[in-house]
Amino acid sequence: MPPRPAATLAISKPAAPPRTRTEALRLQIADEIVSGALEPGTPLDEQELAARFGVSRTPVREAIRQLSASGLVSVRPHRGAVVALPTPTQLDDMFEAMAELEALCAGLAARNMTVPERRGLEELHQVLRALVHEGDPLRYHETNEAFHAAIYSGSHNGYLAELTLMTRARVAPFRRAQFRAAGRLGGSYQEHDLIVQAILRGDQSGAAEAMRAHIGIVRDAFRTYAGAS
Repeated sequence: MPPRPAATLAISKPAAPPRTRTEALRLQIADEIVSGALEPGTPLDEQELAARFGVSRTPVREAIRQLSASGLVSVRPHRGAVVALPTPTQLDDMFEAMAELEALCAGLAARNMTVPERRGLEELHQVLRALVHEGDPLRYHETNEAFHAAIYSGSHNGYLAELTLMTRARVAPFRRAQFRAAGRLGGSYQEHDLIVQAILRGDQSGAAEAMRAHIGIVRDAFRTYAGAS
């Protein structure tokens, strides 16, 4: 189904929230790990990173802690932190779990979303459309996070939403990297359109299947990006 014209919704793009130093560091280091610039086993020295980025050791320490929770860093007692990527099998398992959790959220959202929630989802979808035309992968990623979170919330199952958000945090660096692949923003938007239209018509199974397919494509796009890095 072709996307509805952007003129059907009069919206303005929300301003991106300012990043904290910790968040900026976490994203930068995660990008370098996922792209291969920092290889598995590379030590992450807090003092060296603080000097490199011109910050104190406190945000560096917190960024490393967050990266450890995402599986990108291994913190060894009394030995410091080192880069630690998941194996391809572990990453496949993570994406498989992510696909099933998000499919369940999308199906329940098709059944349970209120009218205002559906309108909000449409608005986010149209913001993403504008960002595709601008070719802005960073803003697209930020709005994409809000788009998926709206679907989790729209499931009206708090436990499922919490579990899905936790899993997404683990996979987030890899999902973010795939937006650097050529043509990926437009592809992501078209996949979202199938999800949105299924939710709007209350098609529970259709929304679940569209979301499951979307996450599978995200996984494949990351593989392509990683193989070319």
